[in-house]
Amino acid sequence: MSSRPPKFRPDAWLASLALIIICVISLGNVIVRYTTDASFAFTEEFSVFLLVVLTFGGASVAARHNQHIRIELIEHHLPPRARRVVFTLQWLAGVVVLALTTWYGSKFALEEYQWKSLSPGLGLPNWIYVIWLPLLSASILIRMTQNFIDRLRGKEDPEVIHES
Repeated sequence: MSSRPPKFRPDAWLASLALIIICVISLGNVIVRYTTDASFAFTEEFSVFLLVVLTFGGASVAARHNQHIRIELIEHHLPPRARRVVFTLQWLAGVVVLALTTWYGSKFALEEYQWKSLSPGLGLPNWIYVIWLPLLSASILIRMTQNFIDRLRGKEDPEVIHES
């Protein structure tokens, strides 16, 4: 039995739920379109929103389990002390990008709320869609930091096998 903890965390559940909903509404739209020559108006707007949630939720899971795409050749051939420096530089670069995304995403969501902007397709408040950007960026930042701490302590996940 594997000693690896399960990946069933809120971000993984959210990403899974987003994927399921995308599949269901897209399938429903295809069936309705081919049987009635009409389509659901909401599917594109919701699908794009859910795709963003899926992407950020999946990125959060990948950040926690050290499964982001990166060049590992240098990491594997460095002495432990230099490897820690590389881990720290990787983490700092991620922190800068995600902190900026969280900050400006929060400002954007607040402005959408204050301006009472409505979505072009369904006329729903835009902040409902936009609020997920800073929340999930912060989630990635937290997961990336957890992974960074684990890597510094030497608790790396087993290597991921990438098939080509």
